[in-house]
Amino acid sequence: MISGLAFASTDDIAERIKRVGDVCVEGAECPSETVSPTVAAPMVVVADGASVESNFNKSCATCHNAGIAGAPRFADAAAWAPRVEKGMDTLYASTINGLPPAMPQKGMCFSCSDDELRALVDYMVDAAK
Repeated sequence: MISGLAFASTDDIAERIKRVGDVCVEGAECPSETVSPTVAAPMVVVADGASVESNFNKSCATCHNAGIAGAPRFADAAAWAPRVEKGMDTLYASTINGLPPAMPQKGMCFSCSDDELRALVDYMVDAAK
């Protein structure tokens, strides 16, 4: 998620890559404290409750502000009109499931719920009116 990197703080990045332990090689002197191996819980992606505008800037703006790969530009009524004519359900489905070859699944907002993705579509369509 390249566009999201612009919004990551140094502290956020440091937290994500912080050291989580030491490796003890057999035959080497190791600390007496040991940790039994555990199976990690499956990763769950949860909605972060970010605002629609924040989610747009984080995940959609890169393509939709510049019209990259044929993406309808933000607030461009002419570009959005043929898509809106197909119906909002079609737009929602394209956003949630992706529309190859250019529109990625979830529009690169992998932390967004389906409802948040629908809100993003509504936000862009409303801006194009």
